[in-house]
Amino acid sequence: MVINKVEICGVNTSKLPVLKEKEMRELLISMRNGNITDREKFIKGNLRLVLSVIQRFNNRGENADDLFQVGCIGLIKSIDNFDLSQNVKFSTYAVPMIIGEIRRYLRDNNSIRVSRSLRDIAYRALQVRDRLISKDNKEPTVSQIAKELKIPREEVIFALDAIQDPISLFEPIYHDDGDAIFVMDQISDNKNLDDSWLQNISIKEAMKKLSDREKMILNMRFFDGRTQMEVADEIGISQAQVSRLEKTALKHMKKYV
Repeated sequence: MVINKVEICGVNTSKLPVLKEKEMRELLISMRNGNITDREKFIKGNLRLVLSVIQRFNNRGENADDLFQVGCIGLIKSIDNFDLSQNVKFSTYAVPMIIGEIRRYLRDNNSIRVSRSLRDIAYRALQVRDRLISKDNKEPTVSQIAKELKIPREEVIFALDAIQDPISLFEPIYHDDGDAIFVMDQISDNKNLDDSWLQNISIKEAMKKLSDREKMILNMRFFDGRTQMEVADEIGISQAQVSRLEKTALKHMKKYV
C-alpha cells in the first residue's frame, strides 16, 4: 500500500488545511447552529487526522484509497456524534471512531467481503447527503439521494447498511475517573436523523416481523433516542444482551426491507 502518495481518492493531501484547536471549537459551535459551510471546512480540516490513522495500517497490504474512504466515513460519524459538552478534544474522540471503522472494514473484508462498488456507493451517498443538507437545510430522503446518484433506491439502502455496525457503539472514547466512556454515551438524541432514514426503508412493515421485545428495543433505541445502557436499565437485562438483541433484530429486518 502506498500511503505517502500525494493524491488519495482525488484529494491532494499536500494542500489539506490544518485547524488549530480554538478554530475547531468555533467551527463545531457554528456547525451545531446549522452552518453547513463550516461543516465542510471542519471535515476538510480533519482529513489529515484520517491520513495519520491509516498510517497505522500500512502493513496490511490494503489499498490506500479504500482505507481513506473508510476512514472518512468514521470521521463523518464522529462529527455527527461528538458532544461539545464533554471536556475532550475532538481528535481524542475521533481517532478511536476512525480506527474502529477501519478495523471493522478489515475484519469484514477478510470474512464476508463487501464489494468495492458497494463501498463506493455508500461513500458517494454520504457526500450527496451532506450536499443536499447544505442546499435544502434539511435531511434528504433515501429516494432523493438515489435520484442524485441515478441508481435504484434499494442500492443506496444496501450500501449504507453495509457500512453500519451496531457494535460500533461500544467503541471506547476516553476515560472519566477510571470509567470508560463509550460512543453510545455521546448519543443523546438521534430522533430527527433516524426517523427520516428509517421511515424510507419500510420500517413499519419490517418491524411487524419482530418479537415484542425486539420491537420495544428498536423503538427505544431509534425512535426515542435512548442509549443501550438506558434500554438495559429500563427492561432489566444487561447492556450486552441489548446489543445482541438489537443486532439480531436489524439483521432479521434486512430480509423485509
